[in-house]
Amino acid sequence: MSTGLYLGVIIVGSWFGYIASAYLSDAIGRRKNFFIFAIGSLLIAVAYTQTEISDPLMLVLGFPLGFFASGIFSGMGPVLTELFPTTVRGAGQGFCYNFGRGIGAFFPTLVGILSASVTLGAAIGIFAAISYAIVILAVLVLPETRGRELQVNC
Repeated sequence: MSTGLYLGVIIVGSWFGYIASAYLSDAIGRRKNFFIFAIGSLLIAVAYTQTEISDPLMLVLGFPLGFFASGIFSGMGPVLTELFPTTVRGAGQGFCYNFGRGIGAFFPTLVGILSASVTLGAAIGIFAAISYAIVILAVLVLPETRGRELQVNC
């Protein structure tokens, strides 16, 4: 399989995921959108890491991989903006986004450690499942922010 073709399929899927997620975030709400994209990402991660797939199937699965894994990020800007009042909005957004990135930075090391006792695919699948489970838990406890009027303090 051509790496360029495979990468192209993922990039096209990512673009469509960004667009679809942005529209869905406004149409059905931020929480439902995150839930749908987290479930989709979880399912595609399990498909990639826990099943044997052929090159043609991997190419086909590249589109939903890009769609769900990248599309989930479209809702982050609006949600993080709508969660915080104006006076702390930038700090709140920056902390939340980068705290998650900081925690995620440990996962490659943890995958490597776990892969000493299970297969690499299983290790990746376990940590992908943990990551998307955290997203689903966050969706259950965070408030719906769609339609929330932003506070403007001048």
